[in-house]
Amino acid sequence: MADETKQPGDDVKSVDQPELKQGKTGAGPQTIDLLLDVPLNLSVELGRSKMIVNDLLQLGQGSVIELNKIVGEPLEVMVNEKLIARGEVVTLNDKFAVRLTDIISPSDRLDKLA
Repeated sequence: MADETKQPGDDVKSVDQPELKQGKTGAGPQTIDLLLDVPLNLSVELGRSKMIVNDLLQLGQGSVIELNKIVGEPLEVMVNEKLIARGEVVTLNDKFAVRLTDIISPSDRLDKLA
């Protein structure tokens, strides 16, 4: 490891640095535009269940899996596996859809990341 301490007679020079100017703070439209095309995975969770491998292997057509949620309980809307909202099942043009009933606040979402 080289000795990098200043020795008498070394030629030490100052570095000229440009003056820093006060810039804009906060996220503006130009900043958010960079993120608008980022793909996200959105999923809606109806419920969960646990089972052992043997029970999983026994599943077949017509099998029923009991979930941990009761009828009428809100569904969880997840973005990249993070809870962002809750909602209820509705139909839209003969397809299932979710009507959002509760949006998780940004501060609550950030708290869960910590």
